Amino acid sequence: MERLLGAELKQHVGERVTVAGWVHTLRLLGKVNFLRLRDRSGIWQVFFEKDETSQLDGLAPESVVTIEGTVVAESQAPGGVELHQPVVTVLSPVTEGLPYPINKPELAVHLDTFLNHAGIGLRHPKKQALFRLSAGVMAGFRATLDRLGFVEVTTPKLVESATESGANVFALNYFGRPAYLAQSPQFYKQTMVGVFERVYEVAPVFRAEPHATVRHINEYVSLDAELGFIRDHQDVMAVLTEVIKGILAHLQTHCAADLAALGVTMPATPDTFPQLYFPAAQQLIYEQHGEDCRGEPDLAPQHERWLGEWARATYGSDFLFVTGYPMAKRPFYTHPNPADPAYSNSFDLLFRGTELVTGGQRLHRYADYLAALAARGMSPEPFAGYLEVFRYGMPPHGGFAIGLERFVMQLTGAENLRETTLFPRDLNRLAP
Repeated sequence: MERLLGAELKQHVGERVTVAGWVHTLRLLGKVNFLRLRDRSGIWQVFFEKDETSQLDGLAPESVVTIEGTVVAESQAPGGVELHQPVVTVLSPVTEGLPYPINKPELAVHLDTFLNHAGIGLRHPKKQALFRLSAGVMAGFRATLDRLGFVEVTTPKLVESATESGANVFALNYFGRPAYLAQSPQFYKQTMVGVFERVYEVAPVFRAEPHATVRHINEYVSLDAELGFIRDHQDVMAVLTEVIKGILAHLQTHCAADLAALGVTMPATPDTFPQLYFPAAQQLIYEQHGEDCRGEPDLAPQHERWLGEWARATYGSDFLFVTGYPMAKRPFYTHPNPADPAYSNSFDLLFRGTELVTGGQRLHRYADYLAALAARGMSPEPFAGYLEVFRYGMPPHGGFAIGLERFVMQLTGAENLRETTLFPRDLNRLAP
């Protein structure tokens, strides 16, 4: 008899069927007894008469079983059906206690304890919902960019030079010579603009930054896009706005049950996201909060939170573009603002007061790259392969990168990025 998922049972009332999954809970009340079975489609109920309960002797939560039974309509059961006259076959028994209970409505466990046994804790229904949302974000990202004529690419994660030309890279021995884990696909996605004009990638990136904050980890999934034949960074921002809206629409269409299970309030997204020029953002912070950050090269997390509150109150938007970050804070390939060269044609997109996306317009002329490297005292030699494409014709282009885990963190209101990371890698954690 072919296995059915619990979600399919309603179409088989009166039939004898087989289901399979994990024992989620057992309620042995004497005359009335229930087993709740969990499969990938949800949690479903099996009813046992008193003389049928011997099959449950020694059966512990998380044991893997198949159950043959008759589907009966029952309005009080999950999904409106349950199995009667069950025959249980144990495929994989559990003989010891779990590290922590996972069959309660909420996981009442310290984050470190959860992460130490994440392979078990991720089975919890709300964790399943959380990471189905992650999958939905990636699917919505891909679907939107496919519709806009982008081509998905996969680029190397072992590179011979630091992408951002910084020190925060993981070095390794590559057959006797130095190599690094890629900080981003930046060089490759720019190169591929010369091939396809519009490209994107969904892949891990690695940052050897020794911080231990609730919004940083050292390996995360980056949703990158790059597009050619732009006028400036405003064109990139327009595409990013469409991508964000496409992701959210995809979640509402395909992940409605998961959004509801997690109590997600969908973000406010006006037709056009508001934007502030970087010096204006600093002036606003000074005027409204009395903190003088004018002249600083970046925004602190508290500054971002204040700006997020301002955008929501002023424009009814959970998203805010901050444009024109100082050139001193941006990588060498960033295009300066022609009208204000100390500042860049770049942006961050804040989502509910936290930086979610960084992007902007890139340089596209070879001579400009040589000048930019020289101005920073950097040799072009380590970047020879990257710079070659700019010697042979590259269009004006730009792009952006969304942090997947941070997107889900802000969407769901999680307090720590490790909660929305499948198996986090941070300053202290390399397992499981």
